[in-house]
Amino acid sequence: MLCIFLCTQLGTAQNDISSTSQVQTIFDDFLVYRHQNRMDKALETLNRASEIAENNEDAKLLLDTYHQYSRIYLEEGDRETALFYWDRASILLKDLSYPFGEAFHKYLEACIRFDEGNNFQSLKLLEESRTLSNNRNLGNNILLLEGYIFTNIEKYEEAITNLNALIVNSDDKERPFLATKANIQLAKISQIQNDLEDGIIHSKAALELSQKHGYFKEIKTSNELLSAIYEKTGAYEESLLYRKNLEQIKDSLFNIDKVKLEASTADKIRFDHQMNEINKLTAKNEELSESKNRSEITAILTSAFLTIISLLAVSLFRNNQIKLKTNDLLYTKNKELELARDAAVSAMEAKTNFLSTVTHELRTPLYAVTGLTHLLLEENPADHQKEHLKSLKFSGDYLLNFINDILQINKIDADKLEPLNIEFKLEKVLTDVVDSLQPNANENNTKLVLDYDSNIPKQLLGDPLKISQIFMNLVGNALKFTKEGKVEVIAKMLRKEEDQVTLYFEVKDNGIGISEEQQMNIFDSFEQGSVQINREYGGTGLGLTIVKSLLGLFDSKIHLESEVGHGSSFFFEMNLKHDTDAIDEIAFELSPEEFNFKGLHVLVVEDNKINQVITKKMLNKKEITCDIANNGNEAIDLAKANTYDAILMDIHMPGISGEEATRQIRKFDMEIPIIALTAISLDDSLDSFYQAGCNDVVTKPFKPEVFYQKIGENIFRKKTGGVV
Repeated sequence: MLCIFLCTQLGTAQNDISSTSQVQTIFDDFLVYRHQNRMDKALETLNRASEIAENNEDAKLLLDTYHQYSRIYLEEGDRETALFYWDRASILLKDLSYPFGEAFHKYLEACIRFDEGNNFQSLKLLEESRTLSNNRNLGNNILLLEGYIFTNIEKYEEAITNLNALIVNSDDKERPFLATKANIQLAKISQIQNDLEDGIIHSKAALELSQKHGYFKEIKTSNELLSAIYEKTGAYEESLLYRKNLEQIKDSLFNIDKVKLEASTADKIRFDHQMNEINKLTAKNEELSESKNRSEITAILTSAFLTIISLLAVSLFRNNQIKLKTNDLLYTKNKELELARDAAVSAMEAKTNFLSTVTHELRTPLYAVTGLTHLLLEENPADHQKEHLKSLKFSGDYLLNFINDILQINKIDADKLEPLNIEFKLEKVLTDVVDSLQPNANENNTKLVLDYDSNIPKQLLGDPLKISQIFMNLVGNALKFTKEGKVEVIAKMLRKEEDQVTLYFEVKDNGIGISEEQQMNIFDSFEQGSVQINREYGGTGLGLTIVKSLLGLFDSKIHLESEVGHGSSFFFEMNLKHDTDAIDEIAFELSPEEFNFKGLHVLVVEDNKINQVITKKMLNKKEITCDIANNGNEAIDLAKANTYDAILMDIHMPGISGEEATRQIRKFDMEIPIIALTAISLDDSLDSFYQAGCNDVVTKPFKPEVFYQKIGENIFRKKTGGVV
């Protein structure tokens, strides 16, 4: 009996695996047919998927199938049928917990609103869809639709950013199709902006991809674009060539037969599904007829129907009157809200632009100060000079930390920070914090200890950098206000449930303490308790504000207990996931590597003369030679004329920016490593740098070891086939 039971279970499991594999194959085939505009085949494959879903009573699979029906009919211009399937999906979704299904439903609704011409409603729905699922393929399709919408509302820069990201996308399902669509839309934007040369480049790229993969519609569109653009440029022979291609496509017997076959298949499948819905309703009516006397039901329904109609007539008349008045009021209020919103957005943009400018202007001279200090310390100065240079380095680091604190507060206020979810080792994070602050403790004759609970899982999932920043601020504060005392860093495990742990953290000291009055506003920006404390101990008063805001990202709250003269205790709880299968340690910091830089030749793109000198000297220290470009245009010309191992690209320069220069270089060289070397905040612009074509980013002023590490990684790992 046991043997029979095991065989039955094994057979069931194998059937499930086989069914899943079959469905995946069907959807893969559907994507190919959809991309190639073979609607008859695409609909037939979807019909097979819906039959499997019905037989297996798989609501999620049926929902996915309805979504794809709705999408393909909308793309073919059959809006009525698209809405029919979207409505069916809406009904299914009510009884399902399926985040991806909800996200795709929002995306489809955005497509429908876009088809109606409601661009802003569509954008709002796309944002909601993006928050529901991080599926890469869905995210790329959202980027593409946003590109279309931004083009419609004449936000061409935003559209170009989205579309350029899709050209180099790594989508595992639709990579060439999305790149083709992006090239076509970029060609259309180039036409609008009268950049005909770019229009030809993107149209040809789209034509090459669509011919290679058999995208019938896109072949036609690419030929139309090339014919129109060449006609604009006066190249009539080229225009005529692509016009002839169009005529051949339009007149082909295959095309005519294809349209007839697709229409027949679409009508048959639509008819079958609608008949299926009618049959379900008929079955329900028959059940009702069998359970009750037909005449009684008819009488009751007729009476109810007449009552409802009467009530509706009165209600509709009154509601219509109220609606007219309400619409007028809403219109007025909406206009006021739009004006207020625009004013608030303008103010926020002005603040952001101001901070970006100030940051760049402060970091650029700081790069000179820290860079020259490093070079002088490397040149074996005299002992009396060393003290001055160390003081200069300390002052530069202090000013840099102050700037970083200001930027961190600004990013938190603007909701630009989100916690990561990566594997890390908490004990190493806390040990590194304690080790890095040990010299501060020694200066104050203070004992700094870590009390770490060994029951805490070795590998956790979270944001080690932000957790490190929280403890750097808390422990740094405790050491600042504790002389000849003790500072303890405590980490304990409170609860462990499946893949989640609740941890208790505390940083306590026996320093000067905080009065009850000062505790009320100690977490406010620039608040240190009193002017006397600020003058005696220094600091910006931003550390605890940053701690409170960062803990908010983890849904945690900081608590404080303190008594004047007896010290302070800051404590909080944090929920973190833990990886039960993890074995190896995961390091989140850079692993130092030794590289042989001798003989390398790089291009340095930098408009600041002092920065040019510093960067060149730092490169020469490692026997790396370099050419200097003073702006983006020079960088493009030098990159075309010479061969370099890498390009170090400043971002903010007169003329064209470093991002634009990178895009231009990527048009003729996709291989050379380009490292953004910039004085702006890393978190603010990381995505835009990568979208432009940069391989890596280093912020100025930087640590020399980080500078050399990034150069080595991007040059040598690329040569050995690695991916940075």
